[in-house]
Amino acid sequence: MSERHEDDGPIEIAIVGDLTDSEAELTDRLLSIEPGGECTIYFDSPGGSPYCAVSLMTLIKLRDLKATGIVTGECSSATLWPFAACRRRIVTPFSVMLFHPMRWQSEENVGLAEAAEWARHFGQLEQDMDKLLAHLFGVDAETMREWINPGRYVSGRDLAAAGMAELVELDQIHQLSTNWPLLENKTPGTNGASSAPVRRPAKSPARRRRRRR
Repeated sequence: MSERHEDDGPIEIAIVGDLTDSEAELTDRLLSIEPGGECTIYFDSPGGSPYCAVSLMTLIKLRDLKATGIVTGECSSATLWPFAACRRRIVTPFSVMLFHPMRWQSEENVGLAEAAEWARHFGQLEQDMDKLLAHLFGVDAETMREWINPGRYVSGRDLAAAGMAELVELDQIHQLSTNWPLLENKTPGTNGASSAPVRRPAKSPARRRRRRR
């Protein structure tokens, strides 16, 4: 993956495949952007470790990055957190997002006491992350719970209709990559809504257990 120079527009980052497998590279790419800088993040990922997701989300927020997230294919499970952290979120009618309860599995035999403690921690982590996701997307917790339990596939149109992203038709999306100033015409309080062509709607690899959304 190559970076764009500042004169060419915002740095571009692709989050493709399992988040956990690319955590080190993605972290390095985000750290290469100066605090307050701009970047465009393309999403096509089924998820991964929730800890990885929280880390990427925290870096985006901590460094106050002016990130534009574009879902080119799938943005599901744990990947929803870094996407929700973007200042501007863009989807197409064919973008797909899967909201579902957190899942985890142990790859080793563990004692009963350790398993019980992990279950307690995991339950609290799940509740906290679900509330955080609702906050980042700017929707109420009840709406988020209805999507997460028992699990729902959400289209780009659905996400835009809920006010959580901007919808761009495929015959207009090329203007996003050739006319970057469109991404900068943001109106406060509208999640970065801009004029046409964008249409606004009325889980580390080495960890002993892999926790997945």
